[in-house]
Amino acid sequence: MSNSFEPKQSAPTGRSPVRPPLRPGAGPRQAGRQNAAAAPRGEEPIRQGLLPELLGYQLRLAQVAVFRDFGRTVGPLGISPGRVGMLLLVEANPGIAQSRLAAAVNLDRSTMVPVLDALEATGWLERRPGPDRRTKGLWLTGSGKRFLARIKTRVREHEMRIAARLSEAERRELIRLLAALQDEA
Repeated sequence: MSNSFEPKQSAPTGRSPVRPPLRPGAGPRQAGRQNAAAAPRGEEPIRQGLLPELLGYQLRLAQVAVFRDFGRTVGPLGISPGRVGMLLLVEANPGIAQSRLAAAVNLDRSTMVPVLDALEATGWLERRPGPDRRTKGLWLTGSGKRFLARIKTRVREHEMRIAARLSEAERRELIRLLAALQDEA
């Protein structure tokens, strides 16, 4: 058994070669440069050692780039990516119990309740008694539905910009691979 982080060699698949990793704030010409932004003019870029080979590191850089673009696109509406996700889940699952929503977004009850309180205070979300009287269901208000329609327009713009460097097949494959990493063993 090897302790190396070297990627496994696989047989050719006939697919196009892997594109250089995306860097936060990097345009298409800068995508393959190794942390060039960290090097002042005239200085050598910082050597990254093992980092570029680590999946977690590449995921984190991609997350920073995606969240930065989300912030520019959706941020002016005053809502975070996590809260957008919650509103989208409530829209898709009207009446969802708070506990099920918390499980879907991997938050514990002590974290979820203040977030739901804030969304309710904005007038975007309301709690209604659930079918068994012990639970409360979550529903979008009329204002929440209108606000979410505005958000969805911006989220689609954001997604198109983020996925612009990928073919549709690569985009679907990336989503599949990322979903596979989420499966708990």
